[in-house]
Amino acid sequence: VQLVESGGGLVQAGGSLRLSCAASGGTIDDYAIGWFRLAPGKEREGVSCIRSRDGSTYYVDSVKGRFTITSDDAKNTVYLQMNSLKPEDTALYYCAGAADEYSDSCVRGYFGSWGQGTQVTVSS
Repeated sequence: VQLVESGGGLVQAGGSLRLSCAASGGTIDDYAIGWFRLAPGKEREGVSCIRSRDGSTYYVDSVKGRFTITSDDAKNTVYLQMNSLKPEDTALYYCAGAADEYSDSCVRGYFGSWGQGTQVTVSS
């Protein structure tokens, strides 16, 4: 599966953005799709993940209550709605796909298909 992210940008603290991850060459129902972020000087962090097959989702503690991941099978796209953004959310955001082989693919899956990333910058 090939993945293309979009929707990043510059926003003030407290603002919102919606990231999109459009898939081709495969259907998102066959994959766990995760959002990851990489900030300067920090390790890559898993932010959120969804299994379209059963709708199960995962969020890292720092974004719970602020970010929402959804999937649209008709558009073969996964979205990450980000509200109440903070400067510490500033990072390059990537989506990635793992073959949905397990009930906990978001945790155990191997994310081998990556997009090119979209930059999110939150100003204070």
